[in-house]
Amino acid sequence: MQLQLFAALLFGLGAVALQGPAPHHQLKQAHEARLAKRSLAKRDEVDLESLYPAHNLSVPIDFFPNETRYEPHTDGHFNLSYWFDASYYKPGGPVFVLLSGETYGTDRLPFLQKGIVHQVIEATGGLGVILEHRYYGTSFPFDDLSTEHLRFLSTEQALAEIDYFARNVEFEGIDADLTAPNTPWIAYGGSYAGAQSAFLRVVYPETFWGTISSSGVTIAIDDYWEYFEPIRQFAPPDTVSATQTFIDILDSVLLGDDEDDIKKLKEAFGLGDITDKRDFAFIFTSINNWQGTNWDPELNSPSFYYYSGNLTSPTLVSNETEALRPTIEAFAEAAGYENDTAAVNIFLNAIAIYGATAVAAWNESGLSQDAYFTQLNETHWKEDIGLDQQWWRSWQYQVCTEWGYFQTGNTPKDIKPLVSRVLDLDYLSVSCREAFNVTGRPDIWQVNKYGNYSISYPRLAIIGGNADPWRPSTPLADVAPKRNSTTEEPFLEIAHGVHHWEENGIFPNETSPVLPPYQVIYAQQFLKNFVISWLEDWDKEHQHYEL
Repeated sequence: MQLQLFAALLFGLGAVALQGPAPHHQLKQAHEARLAKRSLAKRDEVDLESLYPAHNLSVPIDFFPNETRYEPHTDGHFNLSYWFDASYYKPGGPVFVLLSGETYGTDRLPFLQKGIVHQVIEATGGLGVILEHRYYGTSFPFDDLSTEHLRFLSTEQALAEIDYFARNVEFEGIDADLTAPNTPWIAYGGSYAGAQSAFLRVVYPETFWGTISSSGVTIAIDDYWEYFEPIRQFAPPDTVSATQTFIDILDSVLLGDDEDDIKKLKEAFGLGDITDKRDFAFIFTSINNWQGTNWDPELNSPSFYYYSGNLTSPTLVSNETEALRPTIEAFAEAAGYENDTAAVNIFLNAIAIYGATAVAAWNESGLSQDAYFTQLNETHWKEDIGLDQQWWRSWQYQVCTEWGYFQTGNTPKDIKPLVSRVLDLDYLSVSCREAFNVTGRPDIWQVNKYGNYSISYPRLAIIGGNADPWRPSTPLADVAPKRNSTTEEPFLEIAHGVHHWEENGIFPNETSPVLPPYQVIYAQQFLKNFVISWLEDWDKEHQHYEL
């Protein structure tokens, strides 16, 4: 059987930026692949940046001049980028703003054209906006990303910025005052931006008439082993079982103290020159690619299913691994898989998978294995603080200072893990110490003070997928208080949905009996219906808005 090759990197980039840490060279490769994809899209499709030209609003850098954490303070301003579509706008209509979160605002422009923003403004006669986040895209307060200059990148500063925008923006070509609270503003965000949306309704209720938190990570968690629980529960069972078997055998060696066996294990993968066993173990995290799965073929990353198909193949996907069978049989027997041909084949298939991905990528790099795979090279984390490093530096700073989400292998002992148990908090947070001199754990209380699992407010909607690896950090978590959905406080769990699946959309001529899937159609209609109801409530209070 031929090995199905896949070019995606070892961690899923997907359509969102919420990710765990990764070696610097792999982060760089992911960024370059993403830029190449954007370049191809511009050549092959309508250039959305021309269709929706960028605009800027000058906003303060520092909204909290009395808080010591931001010293030295500044009274400076910078240009915050935004894009809008007024093609459906009718006088008196709402402003529906999508928060772009921890990525380029231009990445969210498709949602103006055919996603949730398009659908809502068409249904309500509203004006749609994509709003960029400070320190991302083109919206920078300073000309570099030094730790000193990053001090204004915090949850509360970012929320205050959105409030300021809603109260001060003017839309070119619109002869009307559309600022809040004179106009109903509805904020929407997915993932990190989903948390922002939820927090806005609680912190600035007079500005935002309603907000929608899609897969909103309203609970910051530093040791986030729970990331893998929805994958274990909802990913294909054979893939989950095979991954657990592979990791179980891997860890039986790595968690031991036999250096000769550890060396043999590394050499079996062609990675014998990796010094630190944690760097070696970190390679085997392809199960993370589950996050990149999407119902929309244009956004779906196929990496998980290539990984799944190869790992669970009943026969070897590469005959070249057969020579390693005696070595792997010995490892499997020591791990409790005596005379278990299926377990050995799973491990041999894993060797083939990572040979075609990790080893192949390293071979092309021209670097030593340690230089390519390690997280422990402080030079990589410190070498460049330019704005062109935003693709890792901005979000990693937020991770290290407030959000955490280090996806460790600290799975409870009664659950077989999906990644190695040697991946601990100390190792996965090394970039915090080296890049930003953050030696303590993140101040997650700066996030959780807004309401965490229990966050609730009239006209605050909570939506997410039950198969989303970020669900344990949202109000849909198993440990969160149970809720009933009402028009005033909508609540929806999308069956078999992953990460903010209702955000994107397809053109009418692209629909089919299976696209979009029923649960996504329902979620989008559900969302539009409660937004219309919210606007009817606005009309009752203000007596001037008609759909």
